[in-house]
Amino acid sequence: MIAPEAFLYLAAVLFAVGLVGVVVRREAIIIFMCIELMLNAVNLTFVAFSRLLGSIDGQVIVFFSLAVAAAEVVVGLAIIVAIFRERATTDVDQINLLKF
Repeated sequence: MIAPEAFLYLAAVLFAVGLVGVVVRREAIIIFMCIELMLNAVNLTFVAFSRLLGSIDGQVIVFFSLAVAAAEVVVGLAIIVAIFRERATTDVDQINLLKF
């Protein structure tokens, strides 16, 4: 039996790796993957606390969170592909679509 603290430590490490990836990297795809990693770390925290408290509420929240994340991935990747086709780059420093 694995202690819930181990899951929380793992979630903290995953969140930290995702945060460093968002801050350091400049490619839109990498940033997008790091945001998803951070979301999965939060989901792992919900499941760990749900297991610790003996309730199913956290797992239900994770189920809905994953459904929303799947829709977000579809829309986000479509936007990134559209920007890549327009600008031929996914570097966030080079993308300035809102400037005239």
